Amino acid sequence: MAGGNARGLRWWPPELRHPLFLALAALYLVARLARHWHIRVLPAALNSHLADMLALPLLLTVALSIMRRLYFRQPAFVLPGSWVVSTWLATSFLFELLLPLLRPRTYTADWLDVVAYGLGGLVFWRWLNRPASR
Repeated sequence: MAGGNARGLRWWPPELRHPLFLALAALYLVARLARHWHIRVLPAALNSHLADMLALPLLLTVALSIMRRLYFRQPAFVLPGSWVVSTWLATSFLFELLLPLLRPRTYTADWLDVVAYGLGGLVFWRWLNRPASR
């Protein structure tokens, strides 16, 4: 059975098979399920910012994969630092300023989420935004 799973992942783009991306995606899934089922697995401070920290590495890795295949068609393409910073700023603006102003009962502004988005951007920039190996 294990060989079948590995064979299935072989068809995924290399960025989405990266061990760190898979670990972050699994952590995000576990954290969301635990939150949905009201299971306290992590300390409250970490639990409330974990999804925000994982958002940019997951989002940017998927974006990198799409850009490599559909737009640039170059496996060596990496996202420029300005794109990573722009994504961090846009995400922070949308989720921590605009949406809390428009829908205050649904969204809450928290400056620590901005820090968490930034840490996630750094994780992506340092470990996931690398040219694909052949």
